[in-house]
Amino acid sequence: MTDFLQLKKDNIFRVGIRTADGKDTGEFLEFDMEDIELPLRLNECEALHRKNLEFLKMQLVIIDKKEEKQGKYLLSWKEEEKLKLLQEFYKRETEALDLFLGKGGTLKLLNGRKPYYSMYDDISEILEPILPKLQLNVEEITNKIKKKYSALKEENILE
Repeated sequence: MTDFLQLKKDNIFRVGIRTADGKDTGEFLEFDMEDIELPLRLNECEALHRKNLEFLKMQLVIIDKKEEKQGKYLLSWKEEEKLKLLQEFYKRETEALDLFLGKGGTLKLLNGRKPYYSMYDDISEILEPILPKLQLNVEEITNKIKKKYSALKEENILE
């Protein structure tokens, strides 16, 4: 016989995901409302997005300054390099978004669609209505902790 331990799922905000035509995908995102790092991850996600855009712009300039060569097949060397660069950019954007959404969250939202250039902006736009619900009330958590531990302190005083 095996015993199991399991934490309660208190204060978890669960959001379902729908397709573009409004059908439920059966997928969802979960946000721990007591995770004090949630707003920090959102900030880091935005900072990474800005870095990713700068990386893309700088690399495009570098590619454009290089001499054109014949590509392997139909595309020129520059076109091939730009496509590889975009693949790297999409990978970085997905990682940035997953930092906030949770591992695999971006792919859940894309629902089978491949990453694309304006993906970050589109996902930010669809998350906008739920962001107020995700705003972490640090004061509330701080007060909750104070209340919990001040009760213990008061009990010790009575002894």
